[in-house]
Amino acid sequence: MAGLNGFGVIAELGDGAGAYTPIANVTNVGGPETERETVDVTAHDSPGGWQEFRGGLKNGGEVSLELNYDPREHDTLLAEYDQDDPRPWRIVWPNSIGYMTFGAIMTGFSPEAPTDDKLACEVTLQVSGKPETFEGAPA
Repeated sequence: MAGLNGFGVIAELGDGAGAYTPIANVTNVGGPETERETVDVTAHDSPGGWQEFRGGLKNGGEVSLELNYDPREHDTLLAEYDQDDPRPWRIVWPNSIGYMTFGAIMTGFSPEAPTDDKLACEVTLQVSGKPETFEGAPA
């Protein structure tokens, strides 16, 4: 199967009542980088002296958003930095392929202004709970 074009991905912040607002000028979306711990259940009678493991806790990881930074547009996101409870976020894949929803807490907001390039910003979100994926366009 050929790869899919990533152009057109939309990152959205929810209001908690079911409405989502797109984040402008997103240039890259990374994650969520999920992880899973393992629990060592090795015993003295483990077959052949091999360590044995079982699945442990799962971590939704982080999502990073890279932006063409516009302080007039994006500094409103700083209010999210003060939120202690997870807020709803959604990543919408292009061409009505599907979307992913997750609760997250903003843990990073990092603007930069190089002398030889555009204003840019990276926003880091810590996912809380299980990210959910859905097919088709969001309702």
